[in-house]
Amino acid sequence: MRAIRYHEYGDSSVLHLEDAPDARPGAGEVVVQVAGTSVNMLDVAIRLGILQNDAPIAFPHIPGVDVAGRISEVGPGVTDWHTGDAVIAFLPATAAGAAAEYVSAPAALLAPAPASVDLADAAALPLAGLTAWQALVENARLRAGQSILVNGAGGGVGGFAVQLARREAATVTATASDRSRERVRAAGADRIVDYAATPVAEQLAGERFDVVLNLVRNSPVEAAALADLVVDRGVFVSATTPGPERPERNIRVEQVAVRSDPVQLTRLVALVDGGELVLDIAQRLPLADLHVAHDQALHGMLPGKTVLIV
Repeated sequence: MRAIRYHEYGDSSVLHLEDAPDARPGAGEVVVQVAGTSVNMLDVAIRLGILQNDAPIAFPHIPGVDVAGRISEVGPGVTDWHTGDAVIAFLPATAAGAAAEYVSAPAALLAPAPASVDLADAAALPLAGLTAWQALVENARLRAGQSILVNGAGGGVGGFAVQLARREAATVTATASDRSRERVRAAGADRIVDYAATPVAEQLAGERFDVVLNLVRNSPVEAAALADLVVDRGVFVSATTPGPERPERNIRVEQVAVRSDPVQLTRLVALVDGGELVLDIAQRLPLADLHVAHDQALHGMLPGKTVLIV
């Protein structure tokens, strides 16, 4: 089969489209014929070697933790899934990924693909959708009527977070660039703050939010300034830079550690098929252009969710 692989840590030049051994299902696994995968900073960080202690990989490695496709082969012990089923999953980061024609996937991580969207586009949902869901539902415990600041709403996770927050009847302030403004507005943000004009914390000085969700890679000083925007007894949730403790104000600080959860993923699929959650695909690229999307992600220029068509 053809796959994108890299044989050493490094910049995007280590990514090569080449022949690779065919995927085979082990016990409890299926083989998925990949329709699409998507780009996440997790894939980029692993390729750079930043996570080699926490997420060690064997070379050559195939990236791509998001997968959407159809089951082509079922391994021993798998009874709930069958050949031809359309599925999506957030795959283990250290295993061979979905930037390939086929991938082996643990059956326990699969969710049915949404029926209302193109199958390849469904690859935009798993990691980003689960990160947004877990950040808002588990970490923030967001409730109707609360106010939330989503810092970094123009990215893939941010777009889902805005939609899910609005679904919970929260008042949403979102940060975005001019490039992402209309997409963030369409996602349901009540107010959009241009982070490129003036630092967000300065623009919002004097305001307070029940929840601040930080999705931007920033400095500890910048994270602390964002945490100062949280009301007393509020919540600061970060998927990037850890937030500072504010015990004198009883601010709860949470760090998102996204995990694969097929039950939650199935709920997200139901929201997509019910028209309550939109997969906003910013761009679609051929698999051979994976290096382009990796560079965009590294330089903060990835415009929302990018799907790689296999």
